[in-house]
Amino acid sequence: MNADLLTTTRAFRRRLDLTRPVTRPELLDCLDIAVHAPSGTNRQPWRFLVVEEPALKEAVAEYYRKGFAAYLSAKTPRPDQLRDLGSGQYLADHLHEVPALVLVCAAGRPPANPLQLANFYGSVYPVVWNLLLALHSRGLGSTLTTAHLAFEREVADLLGIPFDEVAQVALLPVAHLKPGPAPRPGPRTPAAEVTQWGRWDSA
Repeated sequence: MNADLLTTTRAFRRRLDLTRPVTRPELLDCLDIAVHAPSGTNRQPWRFLVVEEPALKEAVAEYYRKGFAAYLSAKTPRPDQLRDLGSGQYLADHLHEVPALVLVCAAGRPPANPLQLANFYGSVYPVVWNLLLALHSRGLGSTLTTAHLAFEREVADLLGIPFDEVAQVALLPVAHLKPGPAPRPGPRTPAAEVTQWGRWDSA
């Protein structure tokens, strides 16, 4: 991994090529890299479900659109957020056209205890980031999405996921990237401005 890959793995939505198939060997290659992520006590709780069949993608996308609409209705965006929200709406409108939807799941259900909850998600989100990096390194793109989780049980029933035993954590729409300029680092607040040393300065 190099700094360029780390700083240019963006949330790809409009750049996703909806017309070019993604093969199973391509996906498995990236997933084989992703599963080298760390996890608490090395329990490797992640599970993946790849949805490629058009009717199932359409059904998942419909739940996603409902979840995204609810998210938008509850949000008062700042002016600087409008571009990203427009990009999010584009993805919601076209999710069913994305070649592959990768549902990242975790064995078990999220616990209520804050310490256990941090461990639960902390043991699966690294695999999501690994997957995003692996995809980008191979000319593929995606973004971490969660809007469908407003209807997690319905999606579980649709796809045969045992809801009481497996939690959905994220949905990654995977596609090749359209030709265009090389991705650049996104705008970020410098680390020095969000880092404190020794004690928290509440002033």
